[in-house]
Parts: sequence; C-alpha cells; structure tokens
Amino acid sequence: MVELHALWLPIVASAVVVFLASSLIHMVLPWHKGDYPALPGEEKFRAAVGPLAIPPGDYLVPRAGSNAEMQSPEFAKKLNEGPVMLLTVMKPGPWTMGSNLSQWFVFVLVVGVFAAYVAGRALGEGANYLAVFRFAGVTAFCCYAVGVWPQSIWYKRGWLLAVKSTFDGLIYGLLTGGVFGWLWPR
Repeated sequence: MVELHALWLPIVASAVVVFLASSLIHMVLPWHKGDYPALPGEEKFRAAVGPLAIPPGDYLVPRAGSNAEMQSPEFAKKLNEGPVMLLTVMKPGPWTMGSNLSQWFVFVLVVGVFAAYVAGRALGEGANYLAVFRFAGVTAFCCYAVGVWPQSIWYKRGWLLAVKSTFDGLIYGLLTGGVFGWLWPR
C-alpha cells in the first residue's frame, strides 16, 4: 500500500498532462467542432425568449408541479404539442475561459486523487508499470467518461456527444495511467 501523500507527483503531473491534452482535443482537433449545432430559427427564439430575462439556471419545459399534474390530460397535451426541452441558461455577456479552465484543472486534480487512492490501496511501492497503469487508468477513465452516460439516458443529450466524451475519457485515462506508471514510487 502506498499512502496518498506519497503520490502527489503523479497526481499533479497527470493533471497537467490531461489538462494539456484536453486543450489540444478541444481547441486544435476538429473532433468536437459540431457538438452543438445552431438552433433552427435562433434569432426568432432569441427574440421570443430574451425579453423573459430568465435567470441563469437549469430548466425543464414543460414542468409539472406534482405527480398528479404530470398525469393530467393538460400536461400530456403540453408534452405532445412541444416544445419539450431541458434548458441551461447562462449569464449574458462574453465567455471568459479563466474560470472554466480553473475549475477543469481542479477537477483533473480530483480525478488524480481518486486514481492515486485506488492504485495506492491496491499496490505497493515498486509495483510494475502495467499494474499501476491498469489501476490508475481505469479509475481515471471511469471518472472522466462514465458520468457522461446518464446525461444521455435521463436527459436525452445526444449519444454521439456521449460517445465522443467517452473516447476523450479513454484518452485521459490512458494518459493518467501512463503518468502514474512512470512516476510510481520505487
């Protein structure tokens, strides 16, 4: 068993490697360019919805206030007529990437901590590269990829986006496993 504090170097190094790889995947490669196509009639939609000044948050349309209302013919009519949507409203203004990138880096550090914890409990100092790679890599893959699937199952996010994100998670998991195997205490 390897204590978590002894794995600070692979945690931080894997976070840096994954952060850089994700930057390349999202900014250089065309892989995610078409993930969010334009809304048909976008200008009409903006003109209709803009004056409502909807506060930032996540919304369900239509939304029943109770189970009884959900079973009502009126609610069924709303569902059949549409639109039916999950809507995320963001604060108006230019996008600033600093906060998003900071939060992403903290997330990749947290994934590294989980990978370190699992691998550190399963393996001792001097464990061979492939064993470390397997434990840290699978843990990281699950953290990066598996959580995306419920978004498609329950909230009808596109499965193509889930598959692409899963592939990204596989890359991040492989990189994490590789860094942990390389920097594992001997």
